[in-house]
Amino acid sequence: MDEEVDPDDANVNFVLAQESSELLSILSSQSPAVIMKLCQMMPGHTGWNINRPAPSAAALTEHIKAMLEYFREASAADCSNFLQSMCILCENIPMHLESRLMSLAGHANTDAIQSPPTEPVSLRNTDVCENSSVTDEKSSSPPSEQQLIKRPRIDYWEQYIFAVMRLMTMRWERLSECLVREVPLENVWVSLRTANRGRDRPDQTPGSADRGSRTPEPDGDYGSTESRVTLETFLQGCAGKVTVLTGQSGSGKTLLMSSLGQQWACGLGPIPSSFLFVLLEFRQLNLLSQPLSLSDLLFRHYLPPRGGDDEKRAIVEYLLSNPEQSCWVLDGYDEFHSKLTRQEVQKELLDPESPLPVANLISGLLNRQLLPGCTVMVTCRPRDVTDLDGIPDKVGQLLGWDCHEIKEYVHSFFGVKGHTADRALGVQAADLLLSTRHLVAMSSLPVRCNICCICLEHLLLEGRDTRMAQKQEEKGNETRKEARENEEKGVQMPGGARGKEGSFGGNHAQREDQGGRRRGSEEIMMDVANSRDLLPPTLTQVYLTGLTAFLSRDPEKRGRKDTKTVTPQQSIVDMLSQYRSELCELSQLAWKGLEDSKILFMEEDISQDVLHFSVRTGLFSKVELRREDGMLVNSYCFIHLTVQEFLAALRIMTSQDVSEAQLTKRFSLKTRWTTKSDQRTVFTDSLHLYVCGLASPRCTQALVQLARTSGGAGGLSFVQTRQALVIKMLKKLCHSNTLTGPKILELCHCVQESQDHQLAQRVLGMRPTLELRNIRLEPNDIDALAFVVNSVGDNFIGLDFGACSMELECLDVLPRCQYIHYLCFRGRKYGDKFAEKLSSILPKFTTLRKLEFCGASLTATGAACLASALQNCPAITEINVSDNNLKDAGIEHIADVFTKLPGLVSVMLGRNNSSLKAVDCLIRKMTSCLNIQHVHADGMKEMTVTFSQNSDLKGHETKSEPRISLLNQKWSQPEMHKLAESVACCPALSILDMNDSCSSVEDLVILTALLPDCPAVIELHIRLQSPAQVSIVFSGRREKPADERSKILCLSCCGLLPADLERVWRSLGTSSDVTLLDLSSNCLGKKGLRKLLEVLPRLSDIQEIHAHNNNIGMDGVVMLADALCSHNSLTEILISHEGREQVTLKFCPDKSNDRQQMKTFRINDSSLLPSNVTTLCRRLVQCHSPLELDLSHSSLTDKAVENLLKVLPKMTSLQRLNVSHSITSTAAALMLVSCLTVSQRAMSVELRPQTESFIHFDSVKAEHASCRLTHFSLNGDSLERLLGILQQGPHLSGLDLSSNQLEDEGVKRFVDSLPELKIISCVNLSNNSLTQQGLLDVASTLSTCANVSDVEVSLRAGERCVIWFTQYEGCEKTLSVRESSLEHEHLIRLAEIVSVCPSLTKLELKNNWLQSDWIEDFVKALNSSDRGFSVSIEEYWIRSEEAVSLVCRCLDLNSNIHTIKVHYTTLHLSLMKSTELTSVSDDSADLTPSMATEKIGLMDCAVEGHQLASMTRIIQKCPLLTELDFSNNTLGLEGAEFLCSVLPSLPHLTSLSIASKEARVVEKLSEALLQATALQRLNLSGHVIDDSAAQIMTMVFPRLRSLNLSHCVWSAAGGLQLIKALGECVSLEGLCLDSLELNEESRVCLAQSLRNINSIRSLKLNKIAPAMGQSGANSVLDLLPALEGLTRMEEIELDGWRMADRGIELLTRLLPVWTQLTKISLSKNLISDQSGDKLLEALSSCGHLEELHVSGNNLGDLTAARMALVLPSLTHVTVLDISENRIGHEGSVSLSKAIMCMKNLTKIHLTSVGTSELCAVAASLAHCPLIQDVGLGWNTCGDDVAEELARVMPLCQKLTRIDLESNSVSVFGAEALVRALQLCPALQLIRLWRNNISPTEANRLHLKDRRLNFSST
Repeated sequence: MDEEVDPDDANVNFVLAQESSELLSILSSQSPAVIMKLCQMMPGHTGWNINRPAPSAAALTEHIKAMLEYFREASAADCSNFLQSMCILCENIPMHLESRLMSLAGHANTDAIQSPPTEPVSLRNTDVCENSSVTDEKSSSPPSEQQLIKRPRIDYWEQYIFAVMRLMTMRWERLSECLVREVPLENVWVSLRTANRGRDRPDQTPGSADRGSRTPEPDGDYGSTESRVTLETFLQGCAGKVTVLTGQSGSGKTLLMSSLGQQWACGLGPIPSSFLFVLLEFRQLNLLSQPLSLSDLLFRHYLPPRGGDDEKRAIVEYLLSNPEQSCWVLDGYDEFHSKLTRQEVQKELLDPESPLPVANLISGLLNRQLLPGCTVMVTCRPRDVTDLDGIPDKVGQLLGWDCHEIKEYVHSFFGVKGHTADRALGVQAADLLLSTRHLVAMSSLPVRCNICCICLEHLLLEGRDTRMAQKQEEKGNETRKEARENEEKGVQMPGGARGKEGSFGGNHAQREDQGGRRRGSEEIMMDVANSRDLLPPTLTQVYLTGLTAFLSRDPEKRGRKDTKTVTPQQSIVDMLSQYRSELCELSQLAWKGLEDSKILFMEEDISQDVLHFSVRTGLFSKVELRREDGMLVNSYCFIHLTVQEFLAALRIMTSQDVSEAQLTKRFSLKTRWTTKSDQRTVFTDSLHLYVCGLASPRCTQALVQLARTSGGAGGLSFVQTRQALVIKMLKKLCHSNTLTGPKILELCHCVQESQDHQLAQRVLGMRPTLELRNIRLEPNDIDALAFVVNSVGDNFIGLDFGACSMELECLDVLPRCQYIHYLCFRGRKYGDKFAEKLSSILPKFTTLRKLEFCGASLTATGAACLASALQNCPAITEINVSDNNLKDAGIEHIADVFTKLPGLVSVMLGRNNSSLKAVDCLIRKMTSCLNIQHVHADGMKEMTVTFSQNSDLKGHETKSEPRISLLNQKWSQPEMHKLAESVACCPALSILDMNDSCSSVEDLVILTALLPDCPAVIELHIRLQSPAQVSIVFSGRREKPADERSKILCLSCCGLLPADLERVWRSLGTSSDVTLLDLSSNCLGKKGLRKLLEVLPRLSDIQEIHAHNNNIGMDGVVMLADALCSHNSLTEILISHEGREQVTLKFCPDKSNDRQQMKTFRINDSSLLPSNVTTLCRRLVQCHSPLELDLSHSSLTDKAVENLLKVLPKMTSLQRLNVSHSITSTAAALMLVSCLTVSQRAMSVELRPQTESFIHFDSVKAEHASCRLTHFSLNGDSLERLLGILQQGPHLSGLDLSSNQLEDEGVKRFVDSLPELKIISCVNLSNNSLTQQGLLDVASTLSTCANVSDVEVSLRAGERCVIWFTQYEGCEKTLSVRESSLEHEHLIRLAEIVSVCPSLTKLELKNNWLQSDWIEDFVKALNSSDRGFSVSIEEYWIRSEEAVSLVCRCLDLNSNIHTIKVHYTTLHLSLMKSTELTSVSDDSADLTPSMATEKIGLMDCAVEGHQLASMTRIIQKCPLLTELDFSNNTLGLEGAEFLCSVLPSLPHLTSLSIASKEARVVEKLSEALLQATALQRLNLSGHVIDDSAAQIMTMVFPRLRSLNLSHCVWSAAGGLQLIKALGECVSLEGLCLDSLELNEESRVCLAQSLRNINSIRSLKLNKIAPAMGQSGANSVLDLLPALEGLTRMEEIELDGWRMADRGIELLTRLLPVWTQLTKISLSKNLISDQSGDKLLEALSSCGHLEELHVSGNNLGDLTAARMALVLPSLTHVTVLDISENRIGHEGSVSLSKAIMCMKNLTKIHLTSVGTSELCAVAASLAHCPLIQDVGLGWNTCGDDVAEELARVMPLCQKLTRIDLESNSVSVFGAEALVRALQLCPALQLIRLWRNNISPTEANRLHLKDRRLNFSST
């Protein structure tokens, strides 16, 4: 302290005089008691008497001035005592003043003690009493006790502060040695952010700053941006608060805090010099692992004091007493290993002397639990500030350097040496840097800017030295040449040439002095142009070049390189090769540090050589650390964290020590959105960028240098493998669809670093529009986006920026993104300045289609700029500037560009604080901008203008009309008038919507008058109740004929009363042309309805009236019934809920000449009383027009139905009665059935509870009727009553009593009464809970009822029981029993029924779970009739050996079996009475009975040859056997042997079929076939025929009449033999050679053979193919001429020939000859539409044609049109297959015309014919009474076709199958089919697989009717 204060320079009296004014101010604020005590230190006559009253303020001030004046002149001792007393007694003395006064007073007292005053001080106090002398003495002496306590503390405190000042000064001197330029706080800029303080959040009102202001808005980093200020301004007022300063790594936080400490030490800056400045670095605090107290932290780990414990104690006591006198700077929280947290609940203060973990100490400081009131400053990275959420009072973020600051730094960097050349080099470097975006982005941080400068210096100097060396060499060559010439002439050059050459060496400054001064600015500019190509293109390559630059600074190897010209790439490779070992160790250290989160390395962590090398080259910085024991040690770190990360990336890409798993773990995209849960890291998360950059092929050679082994083996494969892995990971990220905006942006940076354009294309492949939200964007971010966007070429891309903070410089970079078609800026950050800048670049986006600038802060000023720029964007189609602050003027600016942008589609202008003036402006624009389609304004919230894309008015007929929607507007009368004027100027206007503009009935009446008064108004819609609506529709440009014009008046929800209708009628005039009138939801009642009906004659053009929800009641219903009868034009009335809800009247023009116009009266969903029904029907009796009465969905009691029946006979005009969903009781249903007897006009009755129910009437007496009564409960009485009605009724074409719970008893009663019923077609008794007994009762009707023809019964889940009738006597009868689980006794009973029914000709038993012995007993019991009888029994087990055994047993048990066959799993029997035969053997004594069986077959039933042996005996007993069929089994040699053994015993065998894909069977059998002399028909399909067998078979062929050799396999020679043999078959009638391969010779031979067989009637040559290597279809066509002589042809199949037009031309020449042709199949023959037309024309001569198959061709409408002409003449056609062709809509209409004439058609297939419009075809099926099978699959048919089929199905009584798979039928179409199925008992299957029906709905529909099939099989 002594050295700081010199008593000689400033004594106490002088200081007192100097500080008098401030002391006066301080003393004036003290209490009177304090002033009194101080005054008592003066002599008595000048003091203040305590007994006097307190003086006034003015008097008190005078006392203080006098006191100060006194002590100013007093002795030094008195003055010192006064000052000490004042400091002790007074409050609120500034620290700096108190310290100064106490210090001076102490010196003075010390001097006074050492040199006592020469004269005693006399205390003159005459006014004070005697007792006050003690007080005077005490007061006049120094306050020893208080002074002894406070004085040493202050002294020690001051000494410690001075020591800290020296520490800060020395720290700054050490740091400033390496600085390029000074760091004034007023030149450092900070972005002020709102500190999240919870409830005590400070005001967020944005402040202004020198750099502008921003509107508060959440940002991606932290808080909200408020303003930008200098660091000096930011730190003002920070005393006593917690301040957080954030910044990126390398932004200078630590340097600034050291500068702040240096300024404090100099008495400058925002921190008062009287404060204690404590600068703690978190990297130092990381070393403190043991708990410690606050004093330990301060003295042991910051600055130990010089004194002992007393001094420490005094300093701590003073600090604790005056915490506000300290400032704690905590630097680098991002490096802290622990995590600080906020104390949510305020806890008690911590004990500063108690040892605590260092994290708790720091948290205590921040949370005010330690030293409350002290100043705390924390520096960290932006992402780490979330840990401090709620703690700081102020948060700021250091801003990066802008281009101006970067330029200044570069100039300083290169100009620091003071040489001219260096400054010129700085200009060159600055130009290069600022022209390269990634260098600018990198240089925004000071540390990285320094790295850039070092990199540029290296590149520029290296390039310049190379060029200078080249020039020097050239000049040297010239000089030597001149010297030689001068020598020859005898001339000497002064100094020689070596001087210039030698001047090239030395350091940079020397080179500049010697030769650089000659370089001018032009040469430097040339260097800039030349050097720009040498700059690294990516950040990674900048670091790679920078690493080379640092390595080149190694003084030990400097100058070793040669001067030969090398590329920068080669220079890098050479340098890395030179320092390979050092870099490998450094990269290993960097990677280890990255793995361990370690950035500080001790000397023992690295070898000494590499350590010295790293310090020497500048890659390492030395850091002084104080260990936990207080000792200072040296540590080292990389010059920047990114350098360490880059070196770690080098390690990853070059070392096998780092596994792929470790790389994958480290490779992740960082996000710019930070949360408290994010894992903290000290690094910058740049590793992945460098890894991506090193994956570029440009880095491969450099990486190989580091990856090579010491033996020199190359590491190329390893490096390329690593690079491929990185690219693979990037591809995976490119394909991810879960990346957020920040990660997408980071991915763009990675792709840019990799310089891989294919990767860039993958990024946009998943996301054509890049969405970025709430993140801060820098120009380098836009540059990365540009790299990705430009990679896709002209594939249009969109950019969507949502609340992203970006500087205006970003917009300068944005035009680099080419082919942008969508650009969006959304957020309050974007205002007029942003718009102005954006306007300058918009014209550069030549492909821009859509621009959005919404949710921003745009005003009219910015809108004017945008509008001006948009005029130069001709491709723009969509503009969105909604949610801004444009107001009316801004909207006018935007509207002005409408006419200049012809391609506009829509413009959005809503939420812009505009008025109705803006709306009017847009409407007026419609007159000048004729392509405006719609102006939509909803209040001021929405305002949109849409445009038509074709502005040519000539094409207005094809586009919609202009429309205006003005919703939720509040119009005054003047505004309404102005709107009317604007609308009047828009002649093309179509619709004007004006909600909330009409509020009363008076307004309504006025608007109603528009209809008659304004011809352009064609529709008026008014709704007064909420939500109010007014819509006026204009005719616009639409001109319709007079008879088609319509006017609509809708006055719904207006609260109209009956009286109001009179006013409405008056406004409409005497004769209104209103066509639709809607008066729904008013208060009319029956009075209003009466007024409405009275005015009907005036409404001459009315077509429809709605009066819903007017509560007209049943009286009104009766009035409407009268109106329907009296008004000829009124045709339909719809009423619901007794007139309370729906009321609709429909009209048709009155046609006086047509009295048969159908009228409909519908009253639905009503509860109709019996009296209501009577009254209503009596009124409707007066209707003389055809009438439909609809009472559906109503409540009809039995009495109401009874009353209805009473009136029905009088309703002579009634055509249809609809009671759907209205009949619930069986009694009511039976009463309605009785109308069959009550009314002779009843045609059909269809009744079902709670579903569709109808009664149809004929205009006259019906010849016969139908009755469907289903789903009721017909018990005994009900059934008897029904039978009585049916017996009295007319003839019934059909009776459906399904689902009536009849059970066996009811069915028995019904079938017993069948002979008494007059039924023509069928009775359906399905779903009546039948058992097997009921089944037998139904089956017995075959014998009891003569007119019963067929009975079908199935007892499975979908129970089916149908009895069919015939009107012909002696008809054949059939019985079908399926899936009925029959027992043995049931079979025997069936056999009895069959026996007593001689007319029964066919019995079918399918899947009835029959056993083998039951079947045998059944067959044994069967008796055959003379006419024959057939039985088919299908069971799953009838196969293989069981089939053989069953055939044998049946033949043994019944000798009347004429035919017995098993096909797959079905046994077919044919029985016929015959006389018993006896076969005489060679031994006449052996007489064995023989059977009359003629045909035996086992087809496709898995029989094997060895199983046939048991049939030998049976077959030998059948001498009359004419046919054997063992096709499609596995005969083998054993089967062949079996046939060989039995064939000789079958002298009458004429037909043998053994089709199968087997070898050697024919070979074995050929000899036996030769012996079978009676054989005429032979089927060897599929067999392999060897040459020897072929030779024998040629001898068999001549006697055959039918031969099947399809799919056979033979050799060329054998085949040729067989084909030649065909020519000898002069009696052959049937020949099948499907799928044979023919070579040239065999084809010629076949043609010749066919010419010889004139007897052919059936020829099948399907899929005949030429042999391998032969030509295609043309060669096969040579066979067609050979058919010319086959005049008996009846069937021909030529599928798959691919004959095309030439073949059809040949074929059409043959068709006129085949007059007996019944079947032709030409599928898959490439027949064109024209050829199809010719084919059909030729077929017209084939009058006996029955089947036509032409599927799989190219037939079209032309062929279909020919079918319409030809097919009606072919009256025998039964099968038509034209699937898989290309028939269109016109063709389908032509087909329908043809089908209507095909009365014998049974099967038609139109699968995949090329059109879905098949309604006409479906309708035509109604004219085909015999149709059975319809295929319409794979045509995408919709519900219309399904509904048409549903209409036709009941008319096609024989229809059994419909295929609609793979169409577009929905549930509605399927429901229609279900309803129609109820009328189609014969229909067995409708396929609906692959339609628009969900599995749930499909299951529901299948349960309703199991004949609907939704499966694929």
